Amino acid sequence: MSVDARCLALNASFEPLTMVPVRRALRLVLAGKAEIVEADQDALVRSVHVSIPRPIVIRLVRFVRVPRKFRRQVTNTFLFARDDYSCQYCLRSQRDLKTRECLTRDHVVPVSRNGTNQWDNVVTSCSTCNTRKGNRLPAECGMFPAKTPTEPHFVHLAWAVRRLTDIQAKYIALFYGTDTVAELQALG
Repeated sequence: MSVDARCLALNASFEPLTMVPVRRALRLVLAGKAEIVEADQDALVRSVHVSIPRPIVIRLVRFVRVPRKFRRQVTNTFLFARDDYSCQYCLRSQRDLKTRECLTRDHVVPVSRNGTNQWDNVVTSCSTCNTRKGNRLPAECGMFPAKTPTEPHFVHLAWAVRRLTDIQAKYIALFYGTDTVAELQALG
């Protein structure tokens, strides 16, 4: 079994919840808390007492309430994915940066000027632009983000940095539509 293998976990209503490691999916299935919906029949997971096809998609047996106001803290992983791994000031992508440059988090309203570390105040910036902007407001330095920073939908956060298999993408499309799947695959 691949160490990086992931399984899509669905709620009892078939709403996609998250990606879980295959080991976690197997524990849920063996404990009777989930059932396998889709499996890789060619990849069996064996123990002394049982042999199960490797789960690709599982469904929880009991419904788990997911709050609609799902708040996810800002992390660079999700921030960079939201901004398509591109500096929001000079529009260079991560692969276009020079050797000593890197992507960083920039606060549109600097923390030193009472800015917050919330989704609507942070953007991806290359280290050069971040240094040039310093602790100034966009109007003071003439540097405005290409896109207005907003909090992304939790589905984008949950899958933006993960690759979906075609089978897993089918369940995302079923619940959120094919446009969402296309957006997620474009991020990968």
